[in-house]
Amino acid sequence: MLRPRRHALDLEGANRHGQQLYFADTERRLQLLNPKSSRRRPQPVRQPLPPLVPAEHRQLALFPASGRDLRRGQERGFANVDAPEIAAALKAAVDDYAQGHGLGYYTAWGLDRGLRVLLSIQETPGARFRATDVLLLRDLFLPVRPLLSLLAQLDMLDDDRTPNIVVWFHERTAGLPEPMLGELATWFELKLSGSTTAPRAKARPPRWIQRMVTNALPALHTWADLGKDSLRSVTRADVLAVLPDSGTPRVDMLQGLRHILRPLKNRRIIFTDPTARIFCGMPTPTVPLPIEVEALREVLHDQEVPRAALAALAVFHALTSGQLRNLKTTDLRDGRLFLPGRTVLLADPVRTRLAAYLNYRNHRWPRTANPHLFVSQTTGCGVEPVSHVWINDVLGMPTSRLREDRLLHEAEATGGDPRRICDLFGLTVGAALRYTSTVDQASLVEYNLRGAGPRPDARGDDGS
Repeated sequence: MLRPRRHALDLEGANRHGQQLYFADTERRLQLLNPKSSRRRPQPVRQPLPPLVPAEHRQLALFPASGRDLRRGQERGFANVDAPEIAAALKAAVDDYAQGHGLGYYTAWGLDRGLRVLLSIQETPGARFRATDVLLLRDLFLPVRPLLSLLAQLDMLDDDRTPNIVVWFHERTAGLPEPMLGELATWFELKLSGSTTAPRAKARPPRWIQRMVTNALPALHTWADLGKDSLRSVTRADVLAVLPDSGTPRVDMLQGLRHILRPLKNRRIIFTDPTARIFCGMPTPTVPLPIEVEALREVLHDQEVPRAALAALAVFHALTSGQLRNLKTTDLRDGRLFLPGRTVLLADPVRTRLAAYLNYRNHRWPRTANPHLFVSQTTGCGVEPVSHVWINDVLGMPTSRLREDRLLHEAEATGGDPRRICDLFGLTVGAALRYTSTVDQASLVEYNLRGAGPRPDARGDDGS
């Protein structure tokens, strides 16, 4: 029995704006045959966030709180804030941040809960949140790091934390005389923040400042013990008296003193630079040494998937710690690793371990928006790379040791051909000569004669 047609076909109307390229009335029939397609809900369009302008004024507190115990507030309940517009804007910002970063339900709930707690303890509703108040949310086991990132993006964060480098500098220079300590503090502020006024100075990272201060501290303590309370009284003879004879210690100490005294002289805080025209010499050359094969096997066959993947890239392809932390998931495709300036054809053991790590990563962080290949518990809720400390902690040893072992093995296998090392690993000629110069040395020959056993090879043999 033929069912009556619900509506008549309009062939002329279907071809009014162009040639008809499909059979008439087929779209409606396909929708009737597949009801799931017609019931599919469209994705909601992301609406623009409500305007959130931080208040520039601060409400003065009659009795400011010296130390807040948020756990006591959680037990008794936090006060309700009469600021519905600010609360709604923050709620929309949390939803947008969670959707853009692929956060789970509980992490998004923790962000919303943390903002409501911060609003309840804030003296001025709508003002920027203090970073020290955000850190108090650790007592409630709420996500502090994503919350700081969110508030920084919204321009709602007042970062009043003391940098770790400042605390470290005051602890290391605590025993110096007051005039010398004031001069060092001036240099520290200059290098930490930089200066745009003549003579201009470039801001340096905290690790550079730590290295320079560490190199110069033995000389500064020696001068302080000799009764010199200011750097103005330091002469060329005093510098020569404290410098080591030669080698790396002499280079490091003189470099630290020059980077401290020269800017102070340019700022006219001291009269002369006593380190001028002093020859520092050359650092002591170091010889790269191989790693025991058992240690390589242990790290390659470890049950911890991130450790095995990191070790495979360092052992087989000599990747540096910086290259490991900056790898993106899009750099790994077609069995190759696309690095800046060169393409690496991955060995079979490396592909196996990377495939296992990708399965682990997708299972552990299925909705993360972090584009980097290696993700930690801290960076899973953000987009920043992992740190060098995390990579070395996961490996259980510095990445440079694994890299040096691989380069040294390649130098031995090629008979000391520096061009082969430059082409394979992207090294300069000077860096390659450091490894090729070790070929046929007595220590390495003795190590090879001891019968170290088969080593993991980049052509696919993982030494198992």
